[in-house]
Amino acid sequence: MKSKALKVAVLLAFTPSLLLLEGCGKVQADTGAEVPPTTRVVPGFDVSVFKVEHPEQFPVATATSRAAAPELVVTGTVNPDISRNVPVISLASGRVVSIHARLGDTVSKGQLLLTVRSDDISGAFSNYRKAMADEGLSRTQLERAKDLYDHGAIALNDLQVAQDTEAKAKVDVETMAEHIHLLGNDPDHPNGMVDIFAPVSGVITDQQVTTAAGVQSLATNPFTISDLSSVWIICDVYENDLPNVSVGDIAEIRLNAYPDRVLKGTVNNIGAVLDPNIRTAKVRIEVANPGIVRLGMFVTATFRGQTKEVHTVVPASAILHLHDRDWVYVPAPDGKFRRVEVVGGDPLPNDLQQIKSGIKPAQQVVANAVVLDHVIAINR
Repeated sequence: MKSKALKVAVLLAFTPSLLLLEGCGKVQADTGAEVPPTTRVVPGFDVSVFKVEHPEQFPVATATSRAAAPELVVTGTVNPDISRNVPVISLASGRVVSIHARLGDTVSKGQLLLTVRSDDISGAFSNYRKAMADEGLSRTQLERAKDLYDHGAIALNDLQVAQDTEAKAKVDVETMAEHIHLLGNDPDHPNGMVDIFAPVSGVITDQQVTTAAGVQSLATNPFTISDLSSVWIICDVYENDLPNVSVGDIAEIRLNAYPDRVLKGTVNNIGAVLDPNIRTAKVRIEVANPGIVRLGMFVTATFRGQTKEVHTVVPASAILHLHDRDWVYVPAPDGKFRRVEVVGGDPLPNDLQQIKSGIKPAQQVVANAVVLDHVIAINR
């Protein structure tokens, strides 16, 4: 009885171990069933190469080349040529009585612009009349001195003193008369008013006076007249683009108001100091004004370099615009096509477009990249 009990106890003791071994065997069997197949690595696989069923359905075109000057397009504004700005000044101080021209008017040389009432002209006439009186007295004394000298009543020195006094009196008269002329009046017609005339023909681009305003001699420029037959276009060119601009380059100017009109200008100055905030330099273009250019207009300037660069040219349809980049498809061996990233350039006539980099002339590209890309997307 004791032996039987001992056998039962031993069997119960080993039962958990047997169950554990059996479970491990099942787990290993189950694990072996779920192990994935071995990964097969395809050597030399290129994700940019695509295969289609009928590659002959996609015609190719041969890239060509074209020499063109580098271009840079910037914006600018119309400004007056400061060398053609002429200030209208008044040498007489006073108060404006009337204005005969306004800001923006086109005036001719010698045209009356404004009239000023001035005490300066009154003082000038007073001095002129005094000089005339002194000259008359000196002339009378000289005539008397000559008569006395002819009769031996006075010495030669006394005659010479009288002649010198008369000569100085004439100089004073001439000086006072010239002063009146400079103030804008006529010595023979005394007048307290001063008329100011346009010194040149042009457009009034600045006005600093109004009726009843005060004018100070040489301190106030009532008007500024500009000759707008030639104007300046001032453009901001970024620091990185400055190598593409040189003095003497020809620029094409398009006015925002007249986009179909193209004007030619010449770069005559590049600023020596950069704007520290936006890192640009002022570039000045001199342009002949055909009569439609007005100060302050916005323009687009296209700079064309003096040396030409050779660029690749392909059909515009060969370029695929994808994810803000440009791509083309080129034939690959075994009827496949490779997608190549390029840098597109300016559009050209006859549905062509420049390629700055990515492919070279004489290289073949798929003529219609959009259709091929659509087929590739369907077959994926």
